[in-house]
Amino acid sequence: MKNFEVNTKALEKDFLEVHVLINKAYPNWIQPLDNDVLSVFDKSKNKLLQKAEAMRWVLKDDQGKLIGRIAAFVNKKYTNKGDDVEVGGIGFFDCIDDHKAAALLFNTAKKWLMDRGMEAMDGPINLGDRDKWWGLLVDGFHPPIYNMNYNPPYYKNLFEAYGFRNFYDQLCWSLTVSGEAHQLAPKFYEAHKKYSGDPDFKAEFINKKNLEKYARDLSVIYNKAWAQHEGNKDISPEQVLKLFKTIKPVLDEKLIWFAYYKDEPVAMWVNLPDINQVIKHLHGKFGWFSKLKFFLIKKLVKNENFIGLAFGVVPEFQGKGLDYYLIVEAEQVIKSTTSYKKLELYWQGDFNPKILGISKNLGGKHSRTLVTYRYLFDRNKKFERHPVLL
Repeated sequence: MKNFEVNTKALEKDFLEVHVLINKAYPNWIQPLDNDVLSVFDKSKNKLLQKAEAMRWVLKDDQGKLIGRIAAFVNKKYTNKGDDVEVGGIGFFDCIDDHKAAALLFNTAKKWLMDRGMEAMDGPINLGDRDKWWGLLVDGFHPPIYNMNYNPPYYKNLFEAYGFRNFYDQLCWSLTVSGEAHQLAPKFYEAHKKYSGDPDFKAEFINKKNLEKYARDLSVIYNKAWAQHEGNKDISPEQVLKLFKTIKPVLDEKLIWFAYYKDEPVAMWVNLPDINQVIKHLHGKFGWFSKLKFFLIKKLVKNENFIGLAFGVVPEFQGKGLDYYLIVEAEQVIKSTTSYKKLELYWQGDFNPKILGISKNLGGKHSRTLVTYRYLFDRNKKFERHPVLL
């Protein structure tokens, strides 16, 4: 077996191909778009690469057959609460069910990271947002949502046999949203009654014609609610607007909601249709013909699933029921005017009891678990899981 640095177009193609070769036997796997994967390693598309570093390898056997791949990342801005070591990352791991092959991939990434001063590696993670390509699927092998990792079940054993430890779980929840039979817990409606009778409060879904306004509102809420946590950073209105424009072709206005107090943004709930139900027909490609196919399928096939991407309440309104008010406002519109039947709440760390509590109160059922693992290079150092956020 031998690892090859991905430094040619041919090896880059191999990097994409090995994922297909290993996962295609699993009927629920959906091939990600090649461009989505390649953009992580493209300096013109991933601005983190202006200061961060990334390297990829593919693993071949002595017959030249592709049997694995891995990427490694060094991003000085990547931190987690409680970290006392420099932590790099590994991701885009694929491997045959062979411990020696997996160890060769892990060792190669480890050496590369150690040469750059890292003292630990987390994985599988991404060089970018945590809602993409993050975590190892260990439970709930349903068809993945857009940009979610999917992998064979035996990967868990490959990681843990090498010495990786569970740093935190990423929990997903599934929630039925259609039909009169589905009702939220009574406290949701009690909170809604409290705020809906107060003229200082209002809730609304976005309007595509005014994305600049909602980009500003989202940045305000996010920076107050989330950027305070270690590992997160402020997000600018310009960054949000760019995101909105990127997803505009698949954006459904009635799935993105904001709450306001005296016209100031204080809470948000951001959802998107599950476009993987269309992408599964494209086989990784998104050229002009695939784009035409995508939009035809999108128009002709009714998408019944949507995905919860982000939820946030500014600190001064946390724990006061404003989140329940916003959810009921959205529920009334989504139930009465759309065809959606199921919501998946994605990427909720087991270290965040507040957001887990909201999902449980919504009536969500645990649908899948992904794990972010950590490997300490000093094997005598005490391992500690991600601390709980209070």
